[in-house]
Amino acid sequence: MKHTFAIFVMALAPLYLVAQAPESRALGVVTKFDADARRMTVKTDQGVEMPISLDARATFRKVAPGETNLANATSITLTDLHVGDRVLARGRAGTDAGALNALQVIVMSQADIANKQAQERADWDRRGVTGTVTEVAADHVSISMRTLAGTQTMAITPAADAVIRRYAPDSVKFADANTSKLSEIKVGDQVRARGEKAPDNSKMTAEEMVSGAFRTIAGVIVSVDAQENLIRVNNLQTKKQINVKIAQDSALKKLDPQFATMIGMRLRGGSDGGAGRGPQGAAGPPPNIEGRGGFGGRGGEGRGGPGGRGGGDLQALIDRTPSITLADLKMGDAIVVSSTVGASPDQVTAITLVAGVEPILTRPGSGELSLGDWNPGGDLGGLGGGFGQ
Repeated sequence: MKHTFAIFVMALAPLYLVAQAPESRALGVVTKFDADARRMTVKTDQGVEMPISLDARATFRKVAPGETNLANATSITLTDLHVGDRVLARGRAGTDAGALNALQVIVMSQADIANKQAQERADWDRRGVTGTVTEVAADHVSISMRTLAGTQTMAITPAADAVIRRYAPDSVKFADANTSKLSEIKVGDQVRARGEKAPDNSKMTAEEMVSGAFRTIAGVIVSVDAQENLIRVNNLQTKKQINVKIAQDSALKKLDPQFATMIGMRLRGGSDGGAGRGPQGAAGPPPNIEGRGGFGGRGGEGRGGPGGRGGGDLQALIDRTPSITLADLKMGDAIVVSSTVGASPDQVTAITLVAGVEPILTRPGSGELSLGDWNPGGDLGGLGGGFGQ
């Protein structure tokens, strides 16, 4: 669901307890590496670039993503390190300020992490759901899932050993999600869950659940500041301007015009002239799945989009659309932005920004852009993507 480095940070955390407490340590991703000079630079999880010298006595161990026991680590050599690998380096403080002389390096290779993420995304494809909470009980929550075929309700009961987390306010990073419990989930929250579903999709026993209080904004771009990674938007609901911050982990998408038209017609109860057919014919929307969207969470009808059954949840379909950059956006574009509920009503950090939504927001007969009768935190939350990386 980058179901991402948060998993690997937590997986590595117990390894701190395996060895004696070091004088200094660094946990992060290798950004520079010089085997001959025995030096590397690690960008820590706090965003600090730390120079690390590799002591002549340093040992190197490789662990699989998710592993928590050094007993299962394999010995590797200095030359097995690569830029992009995730490492835990420990040793003594270096002579330079902020530097580290490493005596031990524990490695999770970039390739292994990518494979792990791909496996998790595939599992979320098959067994994941996303929806808005409509009921909270002592042992389960019920969610409403918006699909192209209509609205469906599912009761989600966490398994005894289920992992439950909740997004932090003003954060788009899954790494910042806090350990939570079922009782912290509220009506109106969005929930993404993965587990075993009943054949009719009415129930799920969840192995993993992530919740959050999100806000979704539909608006028209007033200005784009690429240098500050900031977009100024006229909020269609409040008629006021709001700043949208684009972070490194923000996912930017743009809908194919035919696909957007199909969604708009379906959400308004219309027909696209070919029930169950996407804008590319029976194949549905362009199947470009890149692993954005935090938890994978691509439920619904699978990679074929709506397919012959006319289903498929909107989150899954949005996730498959191509990614864009800030440079692809311009003044006058209509966008939908999802974010966590933060401290300031005048600024949000985008989890997901979706452009090309004019056919969805245009009010029939008037040509005006409007949220219409949709619930900004619910139905449009599916468009906005809610959960990010």
